[in-house]
Amino acid sequence: MILEYHADTDMLYINLAAGTSTESEEVSPGIVLDFDEHNRVIGIEIEDASTFINLSRLELKTLPVVDLIFRERVPANT
Repeated sequence: MILEYHADTDMLYINLAAGTSTESEEVSPGIVLDFDEHNRVIGIEIEDASTFINLSRLELKTLPVVDLIFRERVPANT
């Protein structure tokens, strides 16, 4: 699973699985699900994400994290 935040559009995309989206459906205002050719949800788009989610914190609970990859590290404000 990959979380991508685009600050310029305030959009959070949660990529759940590899694949190509063949259909999308807005299930709630600003929440769009992407489906693959087998009608499986492969992604979630959240528009105006900062109004719904505290983007300053990411917490993982009860996940079998084997390899945790940080592509970019942002230093904490001191």
